[in-house]
Amino acid sequence: MKILNEPKELQRLAETIRLQEKRIGFVPTMGALHDGHLSLVKIAKQRADVVMVSVFVNPLQFGKNEDFERYPRPFERDVELARLAGADILFAPSAAALYGEGFQTFVEVREISKGFEGDVRPTHFRGVATVVLKLLNLAKPHVAVFGEKDAQQLALVRRMVADLNLDVEIVGAPIVREPDGLAMSSRNVYLSAEERREATILYRALQEAKRALESGERNPDALKRLVVATISSVPIATLDYAEIVCAEDFSPTPALQSGKTYFLILAARFGKTRLLDNLRFSL
Repeated sequence: MKILNEPKELQRLAETIRLQEKRIGFVPTMGALHDGHLSLVKIAKQRADVVMVSVFVNPLQFGKNEDFERYPRPFERDVELARLAGADILFAPSAAALYGEGFQTFVEVREISKGFEGDVRPTHFRGVATVVLKLLNLAKPHVAVFGEKDAQQLALVRRMVADLNLDVEIVGAPIVREPDGLAMSSRNVYLSAEERREATILYRALQEAKRALESGERNPDALKRLVVATISSVPIATLDYAEIVCAEDFSPTPALQSGKTYFLILAARFGKTRLLDNLRFSL
């Protein structure tokens, strides 16, 4: 596996690979890799000849008083995991290398950036869209794989790619979970033993909603009430939101329709740690 740090170096290599008529698969990450990330690499390998993985903790998507400084950065472990997963190229730039002196250009995806994570983290999605566009321009992938755990981010990236006519296929990958159902996340390491144990309530709440759907429940408000009641049974869980949104544009849905795909999205805090989870479903 080749490790690159300079943007121009990655761009030149991507151009060479494309001239060889090989397909490039790309998996952007912030490092602290886990099995969820490695599942994205596996999907990319199935769809491409050469797989690139980026490891970059993007300062633009962190707000004031967020965890940028303490975000886990086990770089040597990330290198080994990416290599074992079959990545061909690891791109790990510094912020100075990626943004450069005097950087002042940002990307905004207006409607999908509103609400939910956009409310809690007002500048977050501007940072996400900006870095993803830069990385796509550098890696020149034919296909890029993103996890569905960050469902609003996935919808935002798809909208940006469509709006800007980018020549890349965006693939969403299912959530990978721990044996007890907790969605894998680099931030799970922040949880205390008690918080880690109680955090499984998010998965249990989603399963309650899934069972209700399978039993014929079609009222979005009833499904949300069920989720809220389930999570409220754990005193240390503080729910930020529970909503049902259209998978395509992330708009809240007042009524469920056959043939459409939805996400039941959750965000909750356990102590100082904020976790996301969701259930993707169609009728």
